[in-house]
Amino acid sequence: MADSGTALVQPWVLVAGLGVALLSSVIPYSLDLEALRRIPPRVFGILMSLEPAMAALIGLIVLQESLRWSQWIAVLCVVAASAGAARGTRPEA
Repeated sequence: MADSGTALVQPWVLVAGLGVALLSSVIPYSLDLEALRRIPPRVFGILMSLEPAMAALIGLIVLQESLRWSQWIAVLCVVAASAGAARGTRPEA
């Protein structure tokens, strides 16, 4: 048990860890920055406000997870607040 940490130094584990790191943070962040350069900030803000709802739906469909009503209401509050803030901004001149 004490030497089980050495199992993580195997090449396939390191490659899998690198793949998870790239797919979970580097690639999405890079795509977000590229989208922000190409679309207006107001549209980008509205799209970003939909992320919690999309994550909840993907968890529901793909992972068979279920949210309680209070969690769905929390997701809706986040989406509504973010969309309201994005909609309340002044258009660029």
